[in-house]
Amino acid sequence: MNTVENRLQELGLTLPEPVAPVANYVPYVITGNQVFISGQVSVTANGKLITGRLGEDLTVERGQDAARACGLNLIAQMKAACGGDLSKVKRVVKLGGFVCSNFSSTALDIPKIINGCSDMMVDVFGEAGKHARFAVGAPALPLDVAVEIDCVIEIDN
Repeated sequence: MNTVENRLQELGLTLPEPVAPVANYVPYVITGNQVFISGQVSVTANGKLITGRLGEDLTVERGQDAARACGLNLIAQMKAACGGDLSKVKRVVKLGGFVCSNFSSTALDIPKIINGCSDMMVDVFGEAGKHARFAVGAPALPLDVAVEIDCVIEIDN
């Protein structure tokens, strides 16, 4: 078992099956040694959507749970893109995070929510998990989910 798989196991994390696209796009595109992973929404391994809007019915803690669900879905897509071998992931380059928000004074909590995914990337990939990112609020997200995050990674081809 490779180091990344060991870390997942140590953290008690189980990867879900990669989520299939819900529209006219592909889950990831490999170009050169980069993989662009389409936005992964806050859906759990058992298919339950994590919904809500920050400033209304979504707490920061529940938002972080949603971001972690996105992170697991991103790692599942990484594994698929790497032919099942997560040791090919050289670097998590960038995350782009969207949080469903009513744009109230809770806007300062948006980065805290996306930290749920950012922290997971560092926990799983170590130094290679440190990444650039953005974290923004949006009035609505697909399937009424609370969080959507996309990702760019560098891989060994």
